[in-house]
Amino acid sequence: MATPDFIRTLRAFAGNQLLWLPGVTAIVFDDAGRVLLGRRSDTRAWAVIGGIPEPGEQPAACAVREVFEETAVHCVAERVVLVQALDPLTYDNGDVCQFMDITFRCRAVGGEARVNDDESLDVGWFALDALPELNEFGLFRIKQAMSDAPTWFEPTTSL
Repeated sequence: MATPDFIRTLRAFAGNQLLWLPGVTAIVFDDAGRVLLGRRSDTRAWAVIGGIPEPGEQPAACAVREVFEETAVHCVAERVVLVQALDPLTYDNGDVCQFMDITFRCRAVGGEARVNDDESLDVGWFALDALPELNEFGLFRIKQAMSDAPTWFEPTTSL
């Protein structure tokens, strides 16, 4: 994912130290029940669509924007399926981030899936029984988006 300008500004002052940031993931389904995925240009792996909200941007609006920017698909955010603090992540340049991810179930309403920016090598619709290899992050979020059941996480420490 491209680094937003506001994070570059923060990094000028914070250096590589941990930044706590919002993140948004969009699990997009079409009318046939297929899920939209992108093959990332940085890792070359297939992944769910996501990004970082701009300051003041609502999370659902960010999900819709990121889907269009990366795939040219228009969608609507239907509901939140998961909110989770992710583990800290260290990038190749030494920057450390930790994301509070908000995952939305979205419904495609138009557009044709195609690579729409330099963050993706490929994009496409996949039947749930024919998904490419995905990491645990993506698989879990797709599973949650298909379910109406709430997810509960046990805290790792006592309160």
